Amino acid sequence: MPAPRTPAVNATAAALLGLLHEGPMSGSQLVTAAGDRFGAFFSVTRSQVYRELPALLSAGLLEPGRPGPRAARTYVLTSAGRRAFSRWLRSGPAADPLRSPLVLRLLHAGRLSAAQRAELVAAGREAYTARLAATRAAARGERDPYRKAVADFAVAHVRAVLKLLDAIPE
Repeated sequence: MPAPRTPAVNATAAALLGLLHEGPMSGSQLVTAAGDRFGAFFSVTRSQVYRELPALLSAGLLEPGRPGPRAARTYVLTSAGRRAFSRWLRSGPAADPLRSPLVLRLLHAGRLSAAQRAELVAAGREAYTARLAATRAAARGERDPYRKAVADFAVAHVRAVLKLLDAIPE
């Protein structure tokens, strides 16, 4: 009898499977870990996590774990989940689309008043200036060469957004 086919997973599911390699986590813990680990370049929302978890369970990629704090349901990676994640990792590079609500707003900023445009740019600059400090700190503390390269990329990306904001006339 042939081995069962490992289902293909999307990037959000792969993000969760990758985090679960570290051990069982609840949905809330996954949301927090995703934000901490790759929030600078790959957003995973609470609704995405809670939409993916049942699908991963029904596909046999996860199984329920022991209840966590406050009886929260935890999830454990199965061997099929490990195979699906490994398959996703090996599936090859693809061109990544830039998905930035700020950039989208800037593209349509001509529909705003001058004051609203100035507010949009100022709020973006404030948020990205704060993010720059956090991404620099994360990059300095990273020892794994792959994670270090990604952390350095996050710093460069934040700097690029700040450069974009600086290029907009007042």
